[in-house]
Amino acid sequence: MEPTAKSNSINLGLYLGATLAAIIVLIYAINLDLMVKWWLGTGLLILIVAFGVISAKKAKTILGGFISFKDAFVNYFITIAIGTAISSLISIIIFSFVDPEAASYLNEQVLLITKQSMERFGAPVEVVEKAIEEASQKNNYAIGNQLQSYVFQLAFYAVIGLVVALIVKKTDKSQA
Repeated sequence: MEPTAKSNSINLGLYLGATLAAIIVLIYAINLDLMVKWWLGTGLLILIVAFGVISAKKAKTILGGFISFKDAFVNYFITIAIGTAISSLISIIIFSFVDPEAASYLNEQVLLITKQSMERFGAPVEVVEKAIEEASQKNNYAIGNQLQSYVFQLAFYAVIGLVVALIVKKTDKSQA
């Protein structure tokens, strides 16, 4: 039985989730400081979008070379939603249940990086102190904050998905 476009997107989402989970676990095991590096976030963004693009293009192939804007977006989004959900779940398990001290450490690192960045850009001392005080009240790795981050990520990736769907879509002129 040939795969459907949606089952293909689900499978790609599971592969994306497994890849992201492996990256998180490896970084956790090797060097926790990598979690706060800007280049890691950029690399993960590219990886996630690449999986979404592959999903939309494979769906187009499965559908005979033609795909509507809606179908391209849905297949992209299914992959992204599943993959990032798995990644978020792994982060919640690690930082809320397995090693909450790692979450505290990462929160401290985020504060340090924030302070250094603000000072580098010449922010007044009062502004830096206020921003650090406010940021220190927030646990970025609390379950609620990670779920909120997941929702914001989905919204961000959805915007990218709209552009991807616009590029990938191809309508059959003979059916019009």
